[in-house]
Amino acid sequence: MTTPASQPPSGDMVNHPPHYTQGGVECIEAIRASLGLEGFVAYCRGNVQKYLWRAEHKGRTVEDMKKAAWYINRAIEELERPG
Repeated sequence: MTTPASQPPSGDMVNHPPHYTQGGVECIEAIRASLGLEGFVAYCRGNVQKYLWRAEHKGRTVEDMKKAAWYINRAIEELERPG
């Protein structure tokens, strides 16, 4: 089912956007598994830059800033994880 362009999709668009889960696997987890720690942290940093760069230009400044914060926090969690 598609959502009309005039309505935002339902669900948590910052922490768990529903369109990023297929077959019970969330895209971010597949990316983490394929990139390893160093690559994944770099990926997170790139996404932080992307979301901050465009935040004021899409009309969803707060949402994009929350997404940037999400990637910062995820990178920190990965770096603090033992092992």
